[in-house]
Amino acid sequence: MGNNKLPIITADQRMAERRGIKGCIFGKSGIGKTSLLWTLDPETVLFFDLEAGDLAVEGWPGDTIRPRTWDECRDFAVFIGGPNPALRNDQYFSQAHYDAVCQQFGDPAVLNKYQTIFVDSLTVAGRLCFHWCKGQPQAFSEKTGKPDLRGAYGLHGQEMIAWLTHLQHTRGKNIFFVGILDEKFDDFNKRFFSPQIEGNKTGLELPGIVDQVITMAEMATETGQLFRAFVCQTLNPWGFPAKDRSGRLAMVEEPHLGRLIAKISGPARPIHERLEYGQPAPAETATVASN
Repeated sequence: MGNNKLPIITADQRMAERRGIKGCIFGKSGIGKTSLLWTLDPETVLFFDLEAGDLAVEGWPGDTIRPRTWDECRDFAVFIGGPNPALRNDQYFSQAHYDAVCQQFGDPAVLNKYQTIFVDSLTVAGRLCFHWCKGQPQAFSEKTGKPDLRGAYGLHGQEMIAWLTHLQHTRGKNIFFVGILDEKFDDFNKRFFSPQIEGNKTGLELPGIVDQVITMAEMATETGQLFRAFVCQTLNPWGFPAKDRSGRLAMVEEPHLGRLIAKISGPARPIHERLEYGQPAPAETATVASN
């Protein structure tokens, strides 16, 4: 037998690794999502600008990239995240794709200065992806040759999830996706919220891909004064999409992304505080037991 050993990562090694935070921030149009760039250190942030949202951050002194096509979105993703060794060379995000992109963009070491990639927005990324999908063979009927939207939407879901998952696996960097949140009503006139992304697959699977899901919402004090806030926990009274995998965030946090990242990266709460299991009141216990 050789000298190969089981590649176990010890607890000490895992704790010493720099862990990037992967999250998405949703909010209605105009709530100030792009302006969150002002709360980050511009020297360590790369603005992945899909919205052409320069007006919201006019004068912001950080670096920007501006992909205009879905191919460019994938090229930037593999340049940022590196190659996926599990993929064949004819697939996007493979070693061959990474090598080709490095030949085009240069040494990936230029990215070392960036701690956070701010992607604005998922909504536009979904549109670019769907436009590309509509031109692929899967988007046309094999029998008639006519456009087949079901095929296009199926391909769109696969492409978006692959792109998001690849960026999510970027080690050592924070990746934050921004997206528009739509307010809708079901058949019973009950209000619910959903991300504004083409198709259903991406919106349904996204919360399982990222660590943090945050809604940037408008709220009011008891006197009626309006303010903005981050809603960060799944169990919230407004029904906003939210999730905190870190266990460090309160239900409502101030809308400052820099301080939010610092809080998530800070000391972990004791495990007995993170694993809280609410118990029903005695009256509720009796009701459940009698059924």
